[in-house]
Amino acid sequence: MSVPPTTGLPATQTKLVLHGIGQRYHLDANAQIPSPHEDDEFLLRAEYIGLNPIDWKAPDFGFGIPALPFIPGREAYGSVITLPRQPSRLRIGDSFAFVSTDYRDPRKATCQRYIVAKSSNVIGIPPHVSPAEASAFGVAAVTATLALGVCGGLSFAEVANGPDLLDIVQNIDESRLASDVRAECRHGITRRERLSSGDWVAIWGASSTCAFVMNQLARLAGLRTILVIDTAKHGRHLTDEPAYKADLVVDSKNPTRAIEIVRAVTLGSLRFGIDCVGKTTAAQLLQCLASVSADDRARLVSSTRSDSGSSTPSSSPPSPADSAVAPLDAHLIGLTGVPKETGDVHSHNVPVKIFHEIDEVGQEIVLWLERLLSVKSLKPPRILGVVDGLEAINDGLERMRRGEISGGRLVAKTS
Repeated sequence: MSVPPTTGLPATQTKLVLHGIGQRYHLDANAQIPSPHEDDEFLLRAEYIGLNPIDWKAPDFGFGIPALPFIPGREAYGSVITLPRQPSRLRIGDSFAFVSTDYRDPRKATCQRYIVAKSSNVIGIPPHVSPAEASAFGVAAVTATLALGVCGGLSFAEVANGPDLLDIVQNIDESRLASDVRAECRHGITRRERLSSGDWVAIWGASSTCAFVMNQLARLAGLRTILVIDTAKHGRHLTDEPAYKADLVVDSKNPTRAIEIVRAVTLGSLRFGIDCVGKTTAAQLLQCLASVSADDRARLVSSTRSDSGSSTPSSSPPSPADSAVAPLDAHLIGLTGVPKETGDVHSHNVPVKIFHEIDEVGQEIVLWLERLLSVKSLKPPRILGVVDGLEAINDGLERMRRGEISGGRLVAKTS
């Protein structure tokens, strides 16, 4: 359905379309302009588009493609062209970064000149952040926030009055959560085991833009961070960029040695690991985490009961003494997947879809990110290159396939 001409918009737009797996994206210069349907939707005219790894992996491997033809793109920066029907903070002409996690809705794909956006999924950008930086910031920031805040249970309440996402998802009506993320949101981690200030967290694949943002958010919340990274490739950037500051940096070149170092520094008690690469590195990170065997658990509980003089039968609720020493479980969070078998370590997949499906989650995140950007507490990833026009995106993605873009982002300028 095209937008009525009374809106003053052009009759058509330009967009990228994938017609088949293994093909290049096709430039459609005579495409219809999508229409907002819901009360919180509006039109955004894209000025810069952030290119993500999924944009080249989708045509190569079929990842994240619900149907063909398919329009790519997960984030963009642009100006507000129409306003949502419901009251909002938006004004015509304002510029925002839009994070499109709803990849099943082609209207919200960002590799097109005009995009349907949601008011709760756009981030206001302060003047000191460039449009190119703004277009490549949102996906990493939202994913990092959800990984730490939902999977890790970290509250950001003490960081610029940020959200307690675990509290939100555990207290909303359960029926509002999609079935494939409900268990993660409601039962993924207990309040007792959640991340808190002073805890260690290891981030494997720290050269990724998501890890770059995640490290900053974690440190703002008082966590001690370990970055596992190829130091030969990215060491110079680590020394030049204050936002990469960490409590420990470990070279990933020798995974066995990296595991030994992480376990030694954390005295074998690391409870949280976040993998930003894939299942192979997630399996390596798993070996860094603390593991409490069933025998150890039984011995701890037995010892506590003996010390307290308790003879509470096992069928009774645990005594306060039991609870005080019950071991805290370890948690492995994977951005692109986790091993099938993780032993007694809890595995987590980031429930990204709640960003657009649960309005209060999206709204809390974007307003908080706006505050962090405005006071310069959070720095966007660096821009490694800009391609000119939608027609140049295929060539840009080819550079990403070859591994030429690492430790930063590539973006496309639409005009």
